Amino acid sequence: MAVRVLEPACEWRAGDIADAGRWTLRLSPSDVAELEAALAHAKSRADDLLDVTKDDFPLPTLGARLAEVETDLIDGRGFALIRGLPVERYSDDDASLVYWGIGMHLGEPWPQNRHGHLLGDVTDQGKSGADPTSRGNEIGGVAFPYHSDGSDLVGLMCLRKAKSGGISTVANALAIHNELVRTRPDLAEILYEPQPYDYRGEEQKGGQAFYSMPVFTEHGGRLFVRYIRPYIESSQRHADAPRLTARAREAFDLVDAMCADRDFNVYMDLEPGDMQFVNNYHVLHARTAYEDWPERNRKRHLKRLWLETAHLTDRPEKFRNFSGHWAQKRTKSELKLDA
Repeated sequence: MAVRVLEPACEWRAGDIADAGRWTLRLSPSDVAELEAALAHAKSRADDLLDVTKDDFPLPTLGARLAEVETDLIDGRGFALIRGLPVERYSDDDASLVYWGIGMHLGEPWPQNRHGHLLGDVTDQGKSGADPTSRGNEIGGVAFPYHSDGSDLVGLMCLRKAKSGGISTVANALAIHNELVRTRPDLAEILYEPQPYDYRGEEQKGGQAFYSMPVFTEHGGRLFVRYIRPYIESSQRHADAPRLTARAREAFDLVDAMCADRDFNVYMDLEPGDMQFVNNYHVLHARTAYEDWPERNRKRHLKRLWLETAHLTDRPEKFRNFSGHWAQKRTKSELKLDA
């Protein structure tokens, strides 16, 4: 197939995003007051966070700035940081509701697993990376490789930091795609071919234990990326999954090396209250290894949202129905670490 450069306006290199102020929305005291008013309003309207809609969380001034963030996530650099929420003022439940309310201004929630979690927890839940059914948000301590999640946007809010490490980093997959097209079109072509991904035990009951889709997909002139190398590699535990070729692994190795190249990525140390939002189709995200606090109520803990943005009006079929069976439930993770 003939591969081509896509969406060059969304490409960036480290020098282009060196000024963090260009991608950080800093909340002012008036913004925080508006969020706290919205929090009180939402609590008066609904007992369950999952019942809170965008209309239940009114942001008459901040909402317009969040709309600009959403546009930039899809048509711009593909990531943003919201900083300045005084999370120490709130219980975890109230902080989560503020985060949820901001998320509802950016999109509609998608389920993150077979439990139907619309609001998830990213913290050490005692799972090992060697467990083929473990999910990244359940594993503590170890570094995560660059990957995408199964939604238009992924959001993370930091409730508590690790004792050391656990730095978040994002890499511009769109710039990596275009660089491969320019310099290694042979490997770019391979990444347009379907690759097997392990469901890791999250498949529909009785369904196939893996699914197949390309790393790169062009649709409507846009680039759509799905890349989770550990899930690709663990698909090989299933005898009926297609075998990975040496050329495919060569392409994965080059993508991994480019993600690690500081010219293609940016690191950010999320402070408590910080919210990071990423376009999964243009940006891959990762974290460094970390040392956690021994006390349960001090452990590194982030809340996670997967969101569908109305700004993106057309998606390839597999990016709409990838995990439809997860949507049969509508729940939230009930993990409590603040007690």
